[in-house]
Amino acid sequence: MSITESSESAFTEEEDSFNTRYSLWIKEALDELPHSFTITDPFISGHPIVFASPGFLKMSGYSREEVIGRNGRAFQGPKTNRRSIMEIREAIREERPIQLSLLNYRKSGSPFWMLFHMSPVFAKTDGKVIHFVAVQVPISGRGHHRKVRNGSGLTGDVSDRSELVFGSCRREVRLGNFVHQSRALPVECDEQGLEKWEHCEASESEKLRAGEAINSVLSILMRYSELSGRLVCGKRHCLRGAECLSSSLVISLGRIKQSFVLTNPCLPDMPIVYASDAFLTLTGYKRQEVLGQNCRFLSGVDTDSSVLYEMKDCILKGQSCTVQILNYRKDKSTFWNLLHISPVRNASGKTAYFVGVQVEASCRGTESKEVRPETRQLSVVGAVRVAVRSSFMVTC
Repeated sequence: MSITESSESAFTEEEDSFNTRYSLWIKEALDELPHSFTITDPFISGHPIVFASPGFLKMSGYSREEVIGRNGRAFQGPKTNRRSIMEIREAIREERPIQLSLLNYRKSGSPFWMLFHMSPVFAKTDGKVIHFVAVQVPISGRGHHRKVRNGSGLTGDVSDRSELVFGSCRREVRLGNFVHQSRALPVECDEQGLEKWEHCEASESEKLRAGEAINSVLSILMRYSELSGRLVCGKRHCLRGAECLSSSLVISLGRIKQSFVLTNPCLPDMPIVYASDAFLTLTGYKRQEVLGQNCRFLSGVDTDSSVLYEMKDCILKGQSCTVQILNYRKDKSTFWNLLHISPVRNASGKTAYFVGVQVEASCRGTESKEVRPETRQLSVVGAVRVAVRSSFMVTC
């Protein structure tokens, strides 16, 4: 596959992920908004942009095909404040809004200051973050007089050239030759002649515009998610009895391809708070049918109650156990489940979760050719423990 074909394939993948959440008319509605903004998907590897508005494309100079599938860091450069980038990353990890001034770079290489306002978008069914909306408002710095020094040391008033000196974001620029074009300073000049860059503060009206733009985008996303039946909202709403896991933890758990569930013993009736795709395939249930349930919903009339008691006793003692139990799928068919249950502790040693790893007992006949089920289960437990500890979750 050529580089072009690979890029087109990734472009289609990101678009498809966006289209499955909303109706087919979503892009048309978003394209009508005058704002500069992007929408990213934290559940796709690399947290790429899945939608870019015409306003953003015009401001950055990139085409839509060049933007979709890229991470937002692609538009930063050598003078972008590293502390600001860390603040944005922290906000993403904590799934909260953030607003700050940021220096970005156009396709031409010219830098410009903007007010960056990012907000998470939550799924209404389970409260998980599904997107981040990032609005970019150029900081004009109108009304400030700034000066440019030419090669002979003379200065000229460029108060009508706000783009040239990035609004009110710095006092002075040294150039080898006076720049006559009314355009942003290219990176080449930046590297050779910038004397000083200052922090750029947005005006109150620009901050207000950023907030209004976020509200406009969220309004459209909520409206079009209703048409697809996959509701989203601007505030977090969790399933009753289920805990909202952070997107960073959900992404880490999603990389584990075995069948398992995560339950929270700190909540009433110890509900399932995460179910892997392999678990849903094994049992035939949908995720919204599983989250918030106690694991006993897999039991049926022929399930051995003594095994259930053994499991409950181990959980109360905070111990691991492995049992073979008869479980029921959604279609009422049965399967023998080689189940391993193990506590997952936080940094202080307190049990934060229990992980239950399922292996269909019929798979045991392939032990000589594949990894033993017990080994696979212990591997899953280890991976879950690493994911939970690295997510810095606040546990009960």
